[in-house]
Amino acid sequence: MNSLKNKVAIVTGSARGLGKAIAERYAALGADIVVNYSRDKASADEVVGNIKAMGGRVIAVQADVSKVADIERLFSEAKAAFGKVDIVVANAGIELVETPVTDFTEEQFDRVFSINTKGSYFTMQQAARQVENNGRIIYVASSTTSFPVPGMAVYGGSKTTPRYMVDVLSKEIGHRGVTVNSIIPFAVDHSGIFVDPAAYPELRKQLLDSCPMGRLAEVEDVANLAEFFASDLSSFVSGQHLLVNGGATN
Repeated sequence: MNSLKNKVAIVTGSARGLGKAIAERYAALGADIVVNYSRDKASADEVVGNIKAMGGRVIAVQADVSKVADIERLFSEAKAAFGKVDIVVANAGIELVETPVTDFTEEQFDRVFSINTKGSYFTMQQAARQVENNGRIIYVASSTTSFPVPGMAVYGGSKTTPRYMVDVLSKEIGHRGVTVNSIIPFAVDHSGIFVDPAAYPELRKQLLDSCPMGRLAEVEDVANLAEFFASDLSSFVSGQHLLVNGGATN
């Protein structure tokens, strides 16, 4: 079993969904956890409670990743609580689907890019500055960055740009033993837009039809890869973008 004992992990957007699953997995492996949320304090408190029930050390920090000052404060509070940062997962994001190129608005574009692109860029920038030597930086992307889907030009575009930063950053700080990688999940059941199993039935069918395994991803599928990238098993794996999609082709 992998161990993250004596490691400190920041997971952005960890009050719900993928971030919650990753934060709780890291806690189960012995890491001290910084839960980040933007607005949903009740859900963040639930994650904190779950981690404390495991016997783990954890704090919750409210920070909007679209604001650089909030990201800087997130890291400052993490270091004030635990003294260092070893693992950073840039997970926070929002989705925009079933919105054709002819229909999206400037407001939608700005909101999605401010969180998904700007937020991820500046989270990884702070991680590069502050993570310990031999640390881990992990970006949670989307399979729409590999397989374009109609109606997702803004969302997929916003998740594509930070993938390039992963490549660059892995080269810039590799000499410190820090690895930088992307997780690229397929659509995830019981998370994001598919929290409600009845939501987006046509899109769900399209995605299911494209996957040889006949299902969407689950949060634990993504947490499995987040565990690998955070552990010693991936110490010589960097600048990589790994699909978690059951062999899906779009």
